[in-house]
Amino acid sequence: MICTDLHSELSRLVRPYAQDQIVVVRDAKTQGVVIEGFDYPTLWMPVDESAKSLETVRQIWDFLFDQRVTRRGLLVAIGGGCLTDMAGFAASTYLRGIHYVNVPTTLLAMVDASTGGKTGFNYRGLKNSIGVFAPPVETLISVEWLQSLTAEQFLSGYGELLKTGLIEDPSWRKPSGEKLWDQALRFDLEKMPADDLIPLIEQCIAVKNQIVTADPKEQGLRKALNFGHTFGHALEEIALGTMPHGYAVVYGMIAELYLSVVRCGCPHEVLQQLSQIMLHFYGKPQCKCSDYERIIELMQQDKKNERAAEINCTLIASVGTPVINQLIPKEEALEALDYLFSL
Repeated sequence: MICTDLHSELSRLVRPYAQDQIVVVRDAKTQGVVIEGFDYPTLWMPVDESAKSLETVRQIWDFLFDQRVTRRGLLVAIGGGCLTDMAGFAASTYLRGIHYVNVPTTLLAMVDASTGGKTGFNYRGLKNSIGVFAPPVETLISVEWLQSLTAEQFLSGYGELLKTGLIEDPSWRKPSGEKLWDQALRFDLEKMPADDLIPLIEQCIAVKNQIVTADPKEQGLRKALNFGHTFGHALEEIALGTMPHGYAVVYGMIAELYLSVVRCGCPHEVLQQLSQIMLHFYGKPQCKCSDYERIIELMQQDKKNERAAEINCTLIASVGTPVINQLIPKEEALEALDYLFSL
C-alpha cells in the first residue's frame, strides 16, 4: 500500500509482535533517512546486484539466529529490490518461515521487486535462480524515498513501469482508467517529478496484484510479468554488474518487441516508441557481437525454461495482450539481438 505516514503504518504492523521479536534488515544506502521511533535491532547491509548471493543470505540468517528470533518473529526489510528479495528469502526459509514486511526504497522495488512474493538470490551466474514464492505480510510504499534517487536509479525503475504498461490488460483497469502505457509515454522523464509517479505506481501495483492473485506460482498468466526478462537477464549478466536491472529490461523488451512484431503481429509503432525512449534516455547496451553465444547460452539456462536448452519468452500481440510460452529458435534470437545492437 502507498502510505503518507510511514512511521504510523510501521507501528500498526509491528504491534502484534513481541518487542524482542522484531528485527530490521536495511540497505546501507538509506542510513541518512531516520524513521522516528522505529528502534529495533538492525542489520545494515551494503547491497547491490553483485552481493545478491548465498553469502549475503547467510548473513541475514546469522543475524536472525543471533537475535534469537522465533517462529513468531517479524523481519522488516527496508531497501531496494536486491535487499527485499534476499531478506524475503531469508525470512521465508528461517525456521521454515517467519513473517516479513517490505519497505521498498527505490522505484524499481516499488513497482516490481517488493510485491508479488518472489524471493531469492543469484547463483552460478544465473539471476534469481534460487528462491521461493513467499509473500510479505504487507508492502509499505512511501514515495518520499524517491526524492533521493539518482537519475540512473529512477530510470531503472521506470523500465519495469514501462513493461507493466505494455502487458496491462484493459480488464485490469477501472472502467474509466487510462492505459498505463499512454500515461508512461506522457511522463516527463527529463524532470522526473516524483509526485506525478504516484498514480503510475498505484496502477503498477494493481496490475501485479491482479496477476499474482490469479497465478501466485507462475503456472500461466504470471509469466506475462517476464516480458523483456529472458533477453534482459542475459544482457544484465554479461555486463558483470555494470547494467542496472531496469536498463536490462528495456533492452530485453526491445529484442522481444522485435520478435513480437515478427511472430505475433504486434504493431511496429510500439517497437518504435520504446526504441526512441531507449535511445534518448537509456543509451545503447554496451555489448559486442562476440557476446552473442554467451547471451544465447544464458537464455537457454534461464529459470523460466521448462526444458533444457530452450529459449522461452513472453511476447505481446499488442499493448495489453501478452503471449506467454513462446519458444524462440536460436536463429530468431540472434536476429533480435542484431536488431537491438543496430539501433
